[in-house]
Amino acid sequence: MVNNVYGTFVSQKISKIRWKPSNACDSFLTGSWDDEENKIVLWRYTKTDSEDALVKPRAQCSVFHDGDVTELKFMDSSIFAVSSTTGCIKLYSIFQEDEKSQFKLLNSWKKVHSFSTGDLCPSTDITFFEDYIVSVGEDGRIVLISVKDNEPYRIIDNADSCSIRCVSINKMNEILTGNSRGQMKVWDLRSFSHSPETCFTLSGGQAGFTRVTYHPTQTHIKLAGGEDGTITIWDLRNNKFAVNSLNAHSQTVSELMFHPERPEHLFSCSTNGQLWHWDSSKLSHTTISQFAGESSDLLEDTGCPWMSRNVKNRITVYSLIQNLHLPINSLDILQNSVVCGCDNEAMYLIKDFTVS
Repeated sequence: MVNNVYGTFVSQKISKIRWKPSNACDSFLTGSWDDEENKIVLWRYTKTDSEDALVKPRAQCSVFHDGDVTELKFMDSSIFAVSSTTGCIKLYSIFQEDEKSQFKLLNSWKKVHSFSTGDLCPSTDITFFEDYIVSVGEDGRIVLISVKDNEPYRIIDNADSCSIRCVSINKMNEILTGNSRGQMKVWDLRSFSHSPETCFTLSGGQAGFTRVTYHPTQTHIKLAGGEDGTITIWDLRNNKFAVNSLNAHSQTVSELMFHPERPEHLFSCSTNGQLWHWDSSKLSHTTISQFAGESSDLLEDTGCPWMSRNVKNRITVYSLIQNLHLPINSLDILQNSVVCGCDNEAMYLIKDFTVS
């Protein structure tokens, strides 16, 4: 466990936390849940006279949010989208006015997701695809929204017969979705078909997927977190079977994220209060080949240790924070700093951990 951990009590359960894209590594957004009035807040850390010391983050601006915040995603360094349990999607910009940060609502879309009964339906995850927002929800729909239009650009009704939990960009014009039954589906957004290009599942496929992320430099490699705490690795060039499955947390994987510049490093958090750093940097190509067996050709081709079945017990796992015993719902990485938000109504900065 690292020592540079700074906690701040914020009086709200944090459902999502995201660094504001910047080289300064000092500003981030939070979204709350399970409150009478949920908020989106922009925070900023400022340094004291001591080079390594940090004061508590200060709220720069905030806005009330209808429903629980289910996702926050930056489109660029100042524009971000937020999704809600009410099925609403909103697009904001962050701007400076009189030396103060402010939020400006650029657009909003109500009831992007809804049940046939007319009841409110959560948007469970969103991602950006060029100038479009892709939203998935508990109603099994996929909705494509142009940020410039007031109405959805395209709706794929009955994309799934159960709740879609997560969505990720696969490659140009393709997205990947994971559902509550442990199925993953690839969708071609250029096609007007309402059927996926491919569909695959874990063996036995009982545990639903909660998060999906992609390798920053080899986007065909996908990692999915599950309700049972496992992390599953897929190679979408041959997606019939999962390449690997890691027994990770004892409870649901809340968030899963590669370091954007150093994909040998993976970070995960869980509803059991754990925040882990998975370090595969010490696994050289030679070491991988020694243990790869029949998979050595694949590993030499990809140079990716996450693809080896035989090195999963040789990846070093660090706990970045003492077990909080309440769900850690979200994390984000920027340079050598991780932020996370928890149900104990606090957020944490883990600063200057080793990424070699």
